[in-house]
Amino acid sequence: MAKDQSSSSSSTSRRCFCYALTVFSTLSSLSLFLGWSHRFDLTLINQQQYLSHFQQHGIIRLPSYSHAWNRLSFSSAPPPNLLKIAVFVKKWPHPNQAGGLERHAFTLHLALANRGHQLHIFTTTSQNSSSFQTAVTTHHPNMHFHLSPPSPAGYLQQSLAWDQFQAQNSTGNKPFDIVHTESVGLMYTRARNLTNLAVSWHGIAYETIHSDIIQDLLRSPQDPRSKALTERLIKVVEEVKFFQNYAHHVATSDHVGDVLKRIYMIPEERVHVILNGVDEHTFRPNLTERNNFRSKFSIPESGSLVLGLAGRLVKDKGHPLMFEALKQITLEDEMFRKNVFVVVAGDGPWSDRYRNISANVLVMGPLEPTQMAVFYNAIDVFVNPTLRAQGLDHTLLEAILSGKPVMATRLASITSSIIVSSEMGYTFSPMVDSLKKALRRVWDDRGDLEKKGEMARQRALKLFTATKMAAAYERLFLCISNHNRDNKDDYCRHSSPALT
Repeated sequence: MAKDQSSSSSSTSRRCFCYALTVFSTLSSLSLFLGWSHRFDLTLINQQQYLSHFQQHGIIRLPSYSHAWNRLSFSSAPPPNLLKIAVFVKKWPHPNQAGGLERHAFTLHLALANRGHQLHIFTTTSQNSSSFQTAVTTHHPNMHFHLSPPSPAGYLQQSLAWDQFQAQNSTGNKPFDIVHTESVGLMYTRARNLTNLAVSWHGIAYETIHSDIIQDLLRSPQDPRSKALTERLIKVVEEVKFFQNYAHHVATSDHVGDVLKRIYMIPEERVHVILNGVDEHTFRPNLTERNNFRSKFSIPESGSLVLGLAGRLVKDKGHPLMFEALKQITLEDEMFRKNVFVVVAGDGPWSDRYRNISANVLVMGPLEPTQMAVFYNAIDVFVNPTLRAQGLDHTLLEAILSGKPVMATRLASITSSIIVSSEMGYTFSPMVDSLKKALRRVWDDRGDLEKKGEMARQRALKLFTATKMAAAYERLFLCISNHNRDNKDDYCRHSSPALT
């Protein structure tokens, strides 16, 4: 009987998996077919027409611009038309306890407030963030928080936040010019009727399939196969359906922008690529900080190599992989063991494991942003072994703005937007042997690391600063607001491309 039940369960599992693969195959084939025909028309013919038009008239139509808006030069002066912006975000972060989405929300909207725009932030109450929100509004009176208790699962309660939004939309000197939601802070059931809305995606199901494949490949033979991959394929189909309800989509990496247009089949004029940015005033080279840190922790200058790791020290961030690679290479290579130092800024289950590798591993725990700036200056190379193919990781951007080459898992969002060549960093497959080979390449290249870091920083200054990101979002918001209100100033036209 038990055997029959097991056989039945296995058969059902196989059928579900085959169904999911069929759905995924059909979706990919359809998007590929549409991609060939649609992209031939728009990407080849229209791009030629676009270039010809710009050469003749010097004008870019921004909604049709297919590259990252960070590549364009916008005015550093605030616009004459200041915006009233509604922001929906699951939680407003304390800057020292923020994930990628929350850090993006904080950095972007603080920059927009500094440019004079009026921000109304609809978010959940939090013990950690309430005092910080008070401090923010004290220094930025044009930032207003509208708080509601989180749902049992920790999300923004849609009905309460929507009532607050409608109240603010109908009061004051004018309604909202733009509504911005960080991922599904505002669900599509509420967003579908808002034509002046933009959603920023910090992770989509299609992108995460790569992570699920990696996790399954790294699975121990004794562990059961996860159902995540099968479930994720179904979620892709669900996202393809409900994403259409959002008026405008902001992809935070070049790869996601391509996926939204090809796989999710969202019209190109509704998909805009704006790469993540970080505070360029906090994260920058500082030789004094570097020397003080190394002196404090007795790290020798000559002949040594300092690797840096940061973030949550958990499984999906690749730390079991990193730990195993460091442990093996330390045992195998005496030169590496004696001359390579590893500085870890973060906390999690792998903290103690790292400490036990060797005396040359320093685990510092979680650090504040200003302390992180010192950390980046102290290291030679920043390593991000993440297994999560979601969004554009802020730690990589902070490192390259600090003038450091980076080393990361070969994921599409990373290789298409950040480590675009070997001149500014290293990539590896999420396997121990591949990671060890990359570590040995870094050791062999240690005389060239400063040059690689400078090249990475120069590119980061053109693309990944908070200033560039905020200017791009501001122009997008002005364009959407302008289009909806029929203003005479056409913010959807741009006359100075200054492509990088």
